[in-house]
Amino acid sequence: MPHSSAPAAGSAATRPRASAGHGGSAEPGGSAEPGGRSTLVVATANAGKLREFQALLADLPFDVVSQTALGVTSPEETGASFLENALLKARHAAAATGAAVIADDSGLEVDALGGAPGIYSARYAGPDADDAANNAKLLSQLQGIPPALRRARYRCVLVFLPAAPATTPTVAEGVWEGQIALGPRGRGGFGYDPCFWLPDLGLTAAELDSHDKNRLSHRGQAMRLLQQALAARCRGPKSGGPQP
Repeated sequence: MPHSSAPAAGSAATRPRASAGHGGSAEPGGSAEPGGRSTLVVATANAGKLREFQALLADLPFDVVSQTALGVTSPEETGASFLENALLKARHAAAATGAAVIADDSGLEVDALGGAPGIYSARYAGPDADDAANNAKLLSQLQGIPPALRRARYRCVLVFLPAAPATTPTVAEGVWEGQIALGPRGRGGFGYDPCFWLPDLGLTAAELDSHDKNRLSHRGQAMRLLQQALAARCRGPKSGGPQP
């Protein structure tokens, strides 16, 4: 991948934006398999997202399987927000499988583009666009914009649905601040990672190893918040505090 100069270092926060759990004291998993593990369906056809989910969920008592492996196709994303699309995908996979489901909707928000590509990140250059085409359109749209005005963020909304008959979701959100580089750098990750510049590190997201990316990323942040919400949900009313 060709290397180009990237924006000069500046301030970039790496923080969770929000988390919220919704529901009562239903068990977060579903019917357990022998050995106390239960099936968790990841509602995505994106191989890069699936790899990240498998790494982020590795220490939890789930057998993680993609919806694609179960013959479930992705629904049309008709929501007007990341949350609406994540809920749509989670409910679609849950209805098709009866298993516990985790779904996300995520994307890139660029200030100079009024928050675009946003919920259209995966199809920014067209319905059949690949990562290279989306990145090329992004850089074209920002041509002539100086580094100081190329601020951007990745946003991820995660939804967890327990196995049927439970239907109440738990929701968490993570945000990863950065800038858009002047050209792609690195060969790791997926999506807009080669163009997502991290000023404090002097690297793009595509130049991080998978461990560091999962530690810093919007999806990693959202997953940690989701785990906290699920732990609180498991405790139920005995925790003495309001339930997520």
